[in-house]
Amino acid sequence: MSSRREGGKCKIFDELLYWSSKSIGATLVTGMVRDYVISRRTFAQVASAALMFSRMPRGNKIPRIAVLSTTYHVRSHSDNFVTRFLEGYWINQKYHRSPCKVISLYRDQVDPADVSCRLSMAYDFKIYPTIFDALTLGTGKLAVDGVLLIAEHGDYPVSEKLQKHYPRYEFMRQVVDVFEKSRRSVPVFVDKHLSHDWIQARWMYDASSRLGFPLMAGSSLPVTFRRPELDVPLGTRFGEALAVGPGWVEDGGIFHVLEMLQCFVERRQGGETGIRSVCHLEGDAVWEAQRQGLWSKELLAAALSRGETVVPGPIEDLVKDPVVCLLEYRDGFRASALMLGGKVSEYLVSFRVQDEEQIHSTLCYIPIENSNNFSPLVDSIARMFLNGRMDFPIERTLLTTGALAFLMESRHQGHNRLTTPELAISYRAPERSYFARGEGS
Repeated sequence: MSSRREGGKCKIFDELLYWSSKSIGATLVTGMVRDYVISRRTFAQVASAALMFSRMPRGNKIPRIAVLSTTYHVRSHSDNFVTRFLEGYWINQKYHRSPCKVISLYRDQVDPADVSCRLSMAYDFKIYPTIFDALTLGTGKLAVDGVLLIAEHGDYPVSEKLQKHYPRYEFMRQVVDVFEKSRRSVPVFVDKHLSHDWIQARWMYDASSRLGFPLMAGSSLPVTFRRPELDVPLGTRFGEALAVGPGWVEDGGIFHVLEMLQCFVERRQGGETGIRSVCHLEGDAVWEAQRQGLWSKELLAAALSRGETVVPGPIEDLVKDPVVCLLEYRDGFRASALMLGGKVSEYLVSFRVQDEEQIHSTLCYIPIENSNNFSPLVDSIARMFLNGRMDFPIERTLLTTGALAFLMESRHQGHNRLTTPELAISYRAPERSYFARGEGS
């Protein structure tokens, strides 16, 4: 994307940036938008969206949240997110009362172990039969201040590409339709990747830009506790990076590892510029790729050294179905994501910094006993609902969503290397990484 700035247009645009930030509209122009050459038409669209978005709640009003869920049972993602918005949540030893009010729920499927009915009685929210009703509360127009879209778990088809077709896009289409008819929009959080399909994901992102509502998505891995508490200064000169995850090699499992990897490597010198190509390998081809120097045995050893439950023994004997995802970025940087079920049940990352001998590594810790990796993510989502603040850019998840879709296509095509001009996604990481400090619980 061009970084050229045209005098008068950019001066006007900078004024819009300033005033939209005063009305919480600054999220419209995060990430890539500053790099565009602003045409009169684009300026008009952004200005109109900013005015629409400026109608968000202010002052001491508690945001009223609509939840769109595929299914809601104990330890489902709906439970991990929504129940924290109902009951509050703990980060280390500090209790956080939820600053938002869940006001409505749409539930696509009813699990035999459903808990939403009892929770609706306990916390005084209504379960609606349609997404339209959950967003409008029966008024015919948008009547909530934020949307939680949790499309994870439930009985949905799995394609031959090992992609589970959760209806994230289908839900979002209906959300956007309500926004357009109401001439008002509110912040939206989408759990995990935006969609299994790249075109659908791009539509969701573009709808956010066009209508001017903050869009947040992603995994809990980037924001969970790190052992040790490793952060990367913005502008670090990365050498090579590797992320390791367990044996969940369908798209949902690989996504977690990609997001974990990206939250580190996006901080490299020059900023994020996008991904040039991807390649998915499995079985013996994984070990052959290491022998060819396509991923680093030394980085793997450093990552495994941080694991707390790594199984001892020869890795090639223990891991029956290894997978590696090879990523080549547009600036020449290379990184890998390894899935090593049988050896690893945790999420680990390691990387080199140029001109340093030491390999940096950490464990992104998942408290299995209480899923408290979700608490810092809920905390961040609540800030977006309250004031439009984004702790990390949506472009991160747009990029990992695209990388995942093309990796599963690579697998489907016989593990071919695929060039990805669609993933020329540039953005700048935040000055300070957002993740939960402390040991975790």
